[in-house]
Amino acid sequence: MMVTLEPRFDTAVRQEHAGRFGLTRSDQRFLLFALSALFAVRLLAMFWWPFTDSTEARYAEIARKMVETGDWITPQFDYGVPFWAKPPLHTWLSALGIKLFGVGAFGARVFIFAASLGVLSLLFTWVRQHRGADQALLVTTVLASSFMFFGASAFVMTDMVMVLGTTLSMIGFYNYMIDGPSRIAWGRWFFVGIAIGLMAKGPVALVITMFALGPWLAVTGHWRDLHGFPWLSGLLIAATLTLPWYILAEIKSPGFLHYFLLGEHFQRFVVPGWQGDLYGSGHEQPKGMIWFYASATFLPWSLFGLTLFPRAVSCISEMTGNDQGWHSYLALWVVAPLILFTPAANILPAYALPGLPAAAVLLVSLWAHVRGQPGWWTRSAIVVAIGFVGVAFLTLTILVRYQPGTVTGRSERALVTAAQSYDPDVQITYWGGRSFSAEFYTRGQVQFTERTATFDGFPDNGLRDAVAIPASIASKLAPFLAPRFDPAGRFGHRILFVEALDREVTR
Repeated sequence: MMVTLEPRFDTAVRQEHAGRFGLTRSDQRFLLFALSALFAVRLLAMFWWPFTDSTEARYAEIARKMVETGDWITPQFDYGVPFWAKPPLHTWLSALGIKLFGVGAFGARVFIFAASLGVLSLLFTWVRQHRGADQALLVTTVLASSFMFFGASAFVMTDMVMVLGTTLSMIGFYNYMIDGPSRIAWGRWFFVGIAIGLMAKGPVALVITMFALGPWLAVTGHWRDLHGFPWLSGLLIAATLTLPWYILAEIKSPGFLHYFLLGEHFQRFVVPGWQGDLYGSGHEQPKGMIWFYASATFLPWSLFGLTLFPRAVSCISEMTGNDQGWHSYLALWVVAPLILFTPAANILPAYALPGLPAAAVLLVSLWAHVRGQPGWWTRSAIVVAIGFVGVAFLTLTILVRYQPGTVTGRSERALVTAAQSYDPDVQITYWGGRSFSAEFYTRGQVQFTERTATFDGFPDNGLRDAVAIPASIASKLAPFLAPRFDPAGRFGHRILFVEALDREVTR
């Protein structure tokens, strides 16, 4: 049965919903303190956490190469090798940070962090508009302290920038359908969000959005209101923001569109262990695993959701007509990426990230409707949950700073720093496959080999050399380096050998 909604969210209704979850002054002060503490911990982690192989280090190195080569059209997987897997918006943000703040973790991460703050700001403003300032403050804290969002908030990858786009689109669309005078402007912001998603990760952002909006329009009957939607101006905005780069990318690097649209957006998700990946390998998981990932990524708040689940389902269906479709809209927003990736053969936990903003809003809003004013136990549980996340990440961040080997075994920062302490111009050679973190921390001045013949050229290269060898085979390869090289310590699963100064090293 179609349910026709009123075009505006009445002020009295808004105040009623806002008043059902009032916070005391002490509650508000605690949440503001918690947000500030989470911000401080995440900012500290941006400096102290090293890039680890392979995801974050790979994207950071691609951004570094963009700045070094000055090619802002085609991201490069290696020098002269185009990176066709993703559009460049996240790379542009990291490259801009590196350009402004230098080659380092902060520069590569700072504008990704800004994107996450943009998501939080959008959500706070939206919830305050429709449910009041108290719910808005709690929603912001819940999202900021969820495991995946906190971790991804400054992680150099595509997903957080795409989430900024999908969040803007979903907020813009809802406000267009519900609000009055500014609805055309909100409709255009919907297309800006689509453009951000297309430039951050590609058509998958549009598909996720449509997976949420299509059923909601059908159930609520709001599809009748689309005749006034700013299709022409909105599509023009989206095309202006996206098509120039897609066209230039194909011209500059023929074959990009075929690989990106067919390979990355079809074969990756339907072919188990997809072997067509030019830049790695498929992440094969059991189908439906995305639902488990979603629950894990929203910890500790998914545990709160479990206590509401039996009553929440009936609440959403009952309130579809009389709450302006608010809860049904949020529920579909949450499950849209999960439905999309349920049959996918290759997934990662971050694929659930686009639904987390809505999950935070839905949890708080349903809790207010089902449980009403939070009691002592609810307040205590919230304090414990936020405190646990903050303390856990602070502990890991301190360990990374002072005991890096216990946490970051897949980063080459410590090894590169140790080698460069012998000679700032040391030439480092890795035995085995490629390490993106080694490339980033040496600014591209690193070699990779699996041939002992490479060692024969060291005496004549005019540089002091260092060699990083997996500990499991170090005893076999050490004789090929003797007697010119001395072991300089173990770093993660590698042992560093540094050329001794028993001969003159010329520059």
